[in-house]
Amino acid sequence: MTTQPKDRIKASSLFAYSLPGLPIAAMGLPLAVHLPSFYAEDIGLGWLAAGTIFAAARFFDVFLDPIMGVVSDRTKSSWGRRRVWMIASVPIMAIAAYLVFSPSPGVSWVSVVASVVLLFVGWTMLTITHLAWGGELTDDYHERSRVTASREAAYILGMIAVLLLPLVVKNYGGDRFAQVASMGWFVIITLPISVGLAVWLLKEREVPPVPHLDWRTGMAAIMGNKPLRFLLFCDLIAGISGGIVATLFLPLVAHGLGLPEQSYFLLLIYFAMGVLAIPPMLWLSKRLGKHRMMVVHVLLNAVLIPCIFLLPRGEFWPALVLWTLFGFNMSVGPFLFRAIMADVADHDHVETGQARAGVYFAMLALTNKLGYAGAIFGAGAALAYIGFDGKVANSPEVLSSLMAIYIVPPTIISIVIAVVMWRFPLDEARQRELRRILEERSAAATAIGARTGHTLAEEPDLPADAVAAKPAE
Repeated sequence: MTTQPKDRIKASSLFAYSLPGLPIAAMGLPLAVHLPSFYAEDIGLGWLAAGTIFAAARFFDVFLDPIMGVVSDRTKSSWGRRRVWMIASVPIMAIAAYLVFSPSPGVSWVSVVASVVLLFVGWTMLTITHLAWGGELTDDYHERSRVTASREAAYILGMIAVLLLPLVVKNYGGDRFAQVASMGWFVIITLPISVGLAVWLLKEREVPPVPHLDWRTGMAAIMGNKPLRFLLFCDLIAGISGGIVATLFLPLVAHGLGLPEQSYFLLLIYFAMGVLAIPPMLWLSKRLGKHRMMVVHVLLNAVLIPCIFLLPRGEFWPALVLWTLFGFNMSVGPFLFRAIMADVADHDHVETGQARAGVYFAMLALTNKLGYAGAIFGAGAALAYIGFDGKVANSPEVLSSLMAIYIVPPTIISIVIAVVMWRFPLDEARQRELRRILEERSAAATAIGARTGHTLAEEPDLPADAVAAKPAE
């Protein structure tokens, strides 16, 4: 039984907020799927070197995430805490996108590393602040799912765009270099437009002033946050699963399934189904609760992924049916992880009195990127170990090993996530209780400030032993 949210977000506001998801996804998909194989085979770096470079860049990005989260939480400007950093990310990402997506043949690995690192600097500035901003748009349990689902729809549309562009370029005679460059130009063009419209049309919610928090107290609250531990563990291993699937998709379809000409079409159907499935999945999430819906999502993955073993080699229609089912389920995990993290940040807010959504969404991005980085490196190393070569015919043993690497780890990971999330301690009733506590505190602080003319922002740092009492688990 659900109630109508008190602060339902207008569709126009959701649209404006979600727009930057287009270039974010248009950057993210090639980084995971296209660029490692492009640099390994077309640029000539080899799978081990390319996997190492992109994995190392993601590990570097891991250190940027918490820094960006803390900095954006503490930023004070006329543009708010989040939007100013989104604007600053635009020129950095645009320059880096040109360098990464339009390399010269024979470019050195040093230049590749420098370009990819610059790309991740700008991407972190944009993604962390965009995620944190979304977590602050509403206090309602289910409205947060609408926010993250809208953003996920924009992500998928961005992915579809960068899937179609190379096909169009190829149809007009463009080579592999021109196809990859078209993805970069999509990012360069849509980035300033989408970010500009979002920050112009949508305002940030004001955050009430609070006393400063000693860093030891803040870290203690993070370490003691049980829902956070559950969520970050699942997000970490989900990143490993996603990284394996993304990195090995093209080799699997082209060589393992014998469908090199149909790989882009399978991805297109996969993402198109992801967009169409968002409304019914959002409806089902409202009935089951977010963490129960997550369990349904990963169990369905655990059933579907092993079915790849049953696909007959060289036959397109069975593969199309299976990837259609994959697509119907694909959007659920990303939007639920982010919607749940907004609730976890409420838990921290009650404990510490601090609105630290930037820090919490940075940790979510951090664990996912750690998982992805490990998976990209591991997948590249595994392909090198089994002797896979994308430019020649591989032996049946090599192809069997490729399929096992693609299928077995994600299946096991899905089952583990189901077990953990079934016991997740933060549901709709608990989140509404957290919001009630926060609203009462805010009202009391406002009333005291009006009578005394003294604000909490003027208070000194809270000592390490002054954390507010924890809400009941």
